[in-house]
Amino acid sequence: MDLSEYVRYDATGLAELVTRREVTAAELAEAAGRAIEAVNPLLNAVVESWPAEDAPVTGSAPLHGVPFLIKDLAIAMAGKRSELGSRLAAGHVARADSSLMRRIRRAGLVTLGRTATPEFAYSTTTESILYGPTRNPWDLSRTAGGSSGGSAAAVASGIVPMAHATDAAGSIRVPAASTGLFGLKPTRGRVTMGPDTDEVFNGLAVHGALSRSVRDSALLLDLVQGAEAGDPYSAPPPTRRYTQEADRDPGRLRIAVLAIPWSGRTVDAPITAATTRAAHLAESLGHHVESAEVRLGVDWEDFVLANARIWSANLVTWIDDFAAAFGRPVDAPTVEPEMLASYDYGRRVTADQFVRALAVRNSVARNLARSFTVHDVLLTPTLPEPPRTLGTYAQGLKGTDGRAWMAHLFHRSPFTAAFNVAGTPAMSVPLESDPATGMPIGIQFAAAYGREDTLFRLAGQLERARPWAGRLPEVWAGSVRA
Repeated sequence: MDLSEYVRYDATGLAELVTRREVTAAELAEAAGRAIEAVNPLLNAVVESWPAEDAPVTGSAPLHGVPFLIKDLAIAMAGKRSELGSRLAAGHVARADSSLMRRIRRAGLVTLGRTATPEFAYSTTTESILYGPTRNPWDLSRTAGGSSGGSAAAVASGIVPMAHATDAAGSIRVPAASTGLFGLKPTRGRVTMGPDTDEVFNGLAVHGALSRSVRDSALLLDLVQGAEAGDPYSAPPPTRRYTQEADRDPGRLRIAVLAIPWSGRTVDAPITAATTRAAHLAESLGHHVESAEVRLGVDWEDFVLANARIWSANLVTWIDDFAAAFGRPVDAPTVEPEMLASYDYGRRVTADQFVRALAVRNSVARNLARSFTVHDVLLTPTLPEPPRTLGTYAQGLKGTDGRAWMAHLFHRSPFTAAFNVAGTPAMSVPLESDPATGMPIGIQFAAAYGREDTLFRLAGQLERARPWAGRLPEVWAGSVRA
C-alpha cells in the first residue's frame, strides 16, 4: 500500500479495507513502518518500534490489522520496554500485558511501537532528557504538547491513525489541541488501570486515545471500556455503543461558556476569538449557549496545592520503586531537575496533608457535578496559548520546588485539570486554527460523570458541521514535504 493511500484512511476505514480483503494486515504494518521512517527523524515521536510479528492480533476483531502505538507509560506490553521517559527506568521490560493491553490486542490493533512522553508524564510538553524533544508536525520549532506528545505527533503526521494516550491533568487534550487532533478523556473508572495498579495519581489519571476522527475514538472506547473485578471505580455502563452515539443528533444542549480560567490568567487573543467562534457554531447548530459562572469550589491556590501533594506523593513511590529495582541512585544523572524537586517535595507531604488534598478533590467533584445539573456541557478553550517553542517551557524555573512546578504546569494548562480531579469526561475538538500562523486551536467540551455519550453526539455533530480531516500539517507522511 502506497503511503499516500495509507494516510487517507482513519482506523475504521483501514479496518474496513482489511475486512474486504483489499489490503492485508501485513501491508498496513509495512506502510506504517515506512511512515515511521519518513517522518520520525523529524519529529522524534516514536522512541521504539518493532516488527508486526511481535504483535499478534485476532483475525475477526473490529480493528483487525490497524497499526497502533502505545505511550511509554501506564500500559504494559509483555516483553517490551516501558521506561516512563526516565533514565531511572531505562531498560525496564514489562513481564506481562496489562488489562488494557489485552483489550487492545482483542480489538485487533497491531501495536508497532511506543511513543515519547516527558519523564513520568509530569509535564505538558514532551522534552525528556532520555529521548529528547518531540516536535510538532505543524511547526517543528514548537512542542507537540504533553504528556502524550509522542502519540499526538505520530497521529497528526499520519504514522498511525490512532494511538494510546493517558490524561492526569490534560495529557490527552493538551497534545490534541497542540496538533489538531480529537482527544477525549474518559470518565474516571471507564477504562481499567489493572491488574497491577488500582488507580494512578489517586484517580486523576485515565487511559484514552488520540485520533484524527471522532468515530475512531468512539470505536476504541467501545472495545476497551469497562471495569474489571477489584477496580476501585466503575463508571456506569453506556446504554448504547459510542460509535452509535457519534452518529446521533445531540438534541438541544445547554452549553455554558467559560472563557477565563479559574486561575484568572490571561488567554491569548487568537484563542479567545476561536472560543467565541466555536460558541457561535454551537449556537448555530441549535444549542442554547450562554456565558456562565462555573464554580470550582476551592480557591485556585488550594487547588494547585492539593494536586501538588497528590502528584508528588505518588511520584515518590514510582521513583523509589525504580531506584530499588535497578539499584540506581535518585540524583541528577538519573532524574530530571523538576522531578527531583517534586520528589523531595513529595517526601515531605504528611499524612494529614494528603488526606486534606483528597478532600479538595471531593469539593471540586461536588461543585462541578452541581454545575452539570444546570448545563449539559461546559465549553472552554483547551489551552490559553499556542504551543510553546521547544526549549523554553521551563525557563526561569531553575531551583523550583514541587509545588511551584505544579503551579507552572497548571498555568500552562488551566482549563483541563479540574475535570481530572472531578473524574468527569472532557474532550478537545480541533475546530479552529490561528489565522496568522495556521496552528491548530482546540476547543474543550466537558460533561457530567459518565456522560461520554453526550460528548460523542456533540463531537460527531461538530465534525460534520466543520470537518477537520482535510487540514494537514507541514510534516505529513503521505506528502513529499515529509
